[in-house]
Amino acid sequence: MRNRKLVSFEVIEKAVAGEPDAIDTVLRHYTGHIKYLSNYQGGINDDIQDRLKAQLMKAILQFQFDR
Repeated sequence: MRNRKLVSFEVIEKAVAGEPDAIDTVLRHYTGHIKYLSNYQGGINDDIQDRLKAQLMKAILQFQFDR
């Protein structure tokens, strides 16, 4: 089942500002997709999953609204 509910703009603003609870909310929102991408030979590869989470957190903190 796909989660079609979007993360609110307010949560994204707080996550970009570095608020840990908001970053956690965004990470939880994408947990299913991260697990899907971490699937390797029939199981979840923890190294891939951790790398994807780290990349998402980095992207959140580097995001700029002024484009």
